[in-house]
Amino acid sequence: MKNVTIYSTPTCHFCHAAKEFFKENNIAFTDYDVSGDAEKRNEMLQKSGQMGVPVIFVGDPSSLSGQAEMVVGFDEARLKTLLGIG
Repeated sequence: MKNVTIYSTPTCHFCHAAKEFFKENNIAFTDYDVSGDAEKRNEMLQKSGQMGVPVIFVGDPSSLSGQAEMVVGFDEARLKTLLGIG
């Protein structure tokens, strides 16, 4: 099972779309609301260099690199590829 983390805000349409996509495909995810959590907002900036949301990380904990793939915005095709669905 891949680890999925999304940095989002409550007012972001693409954040809602991404989370709906995960729910529809039974993908467990961790959601961080960066609008009210300065620590997670800074973490997102350090990891991604992005101010915009959503920033999504898909990682395989069993991979040798341990590195998660970053997806900025809601790129459904890329997410399907990374998650092996579709």
